[in-house]
Amino acid sequence: MLNRFHYQRHIPVKDALILAKLDDGALRRAWIRRVHDHDGSPDGDGRDGGIERWLRLGEAVGLDRAALLSGAGVLPGVRLAVDGYVNFCRNASRLEAVASSLTELFAPDLMATRIAAWEHHYPWVEPDGLRYFQVRVGQGRRDSDEALRLVHAWARTRDDQERVLAAFTFKCEVLWSLLDAVEHAAPDRAGEVADAG
Repeated sequence: MLNRFHYQRHIPVKDALILAKLDDGALRRAWIRRVHDHDGSPDGDGRDGGIERWLRLGEAVGLDRAALLSGAGVLPGVRLAVDGYVNFCRNASRLEAVASSLTELFAPDLMATRIAAWEHHYPWVEPDGLRYFQVRVGQGRRDSDEALRLVHAWARTRDDQERVLAAFTFKCEVLWSLLDAVEHAAPDRAGEVADAG
């Protein structure tokens, strides 16, 4: 949970980096929703954002909010993978940065499956703890459709298409690295494998 939260808290950072690459006001207005989805609405205090919902999930399973926020105990491999992804979005072209987010295409169905698994295997977790996943089903569909439309519009040449595939592959490798880092951690941390996906 701690390691996955480290990834989650950096999503609005990578989205802000992508936002800075967009040269059209309409695109920026659309993309900034992603930052708000995680950090909370502009006129709120963050309590309606995905980061806050992840913190409530942590509390629902007995983790300390301050410990999650401190980042202490995050595995080095997880830090490296997350930093790699953020830096990729910082340095890549807008096409590549947006293409790297296409892993979201698969997230809504995974979220629905994850909700059912949590409810079945962990019935003691308060329903509010699962709110992140419930909200992300709709957001993930919207975000992935939007990113796919942009990639289709921008990837006009074979070289562009190859860069899209490379960016998507890189993001899959980031997620794989997160899982590997958790799986290969000390035995007392092995329970986090399911949460790193």
